[in-house]
Amino acid sequence: MKYAGRLAAVAVVGALSLAACGTDNNAGAAGTSSASAPAAAGNDNALSGSINAAGSSAQANAITEWTKNFTAANPGVTLNYQPSGSGAGVQAFIQGTVAFAGSDSALKDDEPAQADARCKTGKAINIPMVTGPVAVVYNLPGVEGLQLSPKTLGGIFNSTITKWDDAAIKADNPDAKLPATPIQAFHRSDESGTSDNFTKFLKATAEWPHEPAKAWPAEAKGQGAKGSDGIASSVKDTEGAISYVELSYAENSSLQKAKVANGAGEFVELTPESAAKTVESAEIKGTGNDLALSIDYATKTAGAYPIVLVTYEITCEKGLPAEEQQIVKSFLTYTASDEGQAALKELGYAPLAGTLLTKVRTAVEAIS
Repeated sequence: MKYAGRLAAVAVVGALSLAACGTDNNAGAAGTSSASAPAAAGNDNALSGSINAAGSSAQANAITEWTKNFTAANPGVTLNYQPSGSGAGVQAFIQGTVAFAGSDSALKDDEPAQADARCKTGKAINIPMVTGPVAVVYNLPGVEGLQLSPKTLGGIFNSTITKWDDAAIKADNPDAKLPATPIQAFHRSDESGTSDNFTKFLKATAEWPHEPAKAWPAEAKGQGAKGSDGIASSVKDTEGAISYVELSYAENSSLQKAKVANGAGEFVELTPESAAKTVESAEIKGTGNDLALSIDYATKTAGAYPIVLVTYEITCEKGLPAEEQQIVKSFLTYTASDEGQAALKELGYAPLAGTLLTKVRTAVEAIS
């Protein structure tokens, strides 16, 4: 289940050709879909060819597992996924160098127009596929079960709370023995959908003076680390560290996870189930088969963990070259299937369900 073992396993699967530099992989055998599952989900064993994809490192573990299963059922297919970060993935898609991009935030600003232009005969659509709960991870020996309110988190990551025995942290943890250790706050140094979602959470719930963005605000200071794996390694190696990273990376590195207060003031432990409660209440703000979501980071739903991100697969509804379109549609049909989504829970993600999953499958079916 750990990174080293799984990466070694993946390395010998030549059909994957997965360019996963700097990623983690915690997929396990139990509970994941079998090699025959992609065919059961409607994929075509006669498929052949190669496609490139890039983007979110948050979903790298999911893509690795899905690709392993999909290429086992379709041995003539090669899928190369580069976990270069959401921003880089979107730009690669716009430039036409990848068939789909993984992004932890939907297309925005001038990106939709540029992506539509790349599709030529159709439009680009955001298809939510992976729910990645974002853990607040810390390295503070002797302090278990740390609780942090959004306001306290805002102060820590804006560099106004600088020691672990600060009064604000004590107020959140009245029974804890907190050391005077300096806080080492890490953030993503690369443009990241995880940063975008985390700062959206802070903006919505805390006294956060900066605008949400994929790029970390320089005014907030702190220390940068590249990629989700870089964040996990930095926190693991640095006493007094704190950061934000997807649940799968936190569990892979055996990092301590803080309970975070939701809009009702309830400190909630991060689990796939508690994160799913927040996603279930998300509003679809896209139109047609564009399923961009609006997440309520201040949710008051009982037992809901408030910091979640949804990774979208961004591709052309129409306009991909025929050889790419067939593989993209078949692959996403599998990832949205019961088998594909069931594999996610074993990897530290929260599977899609209900009406949203139905809409996702409809959007995938429309790719032509």
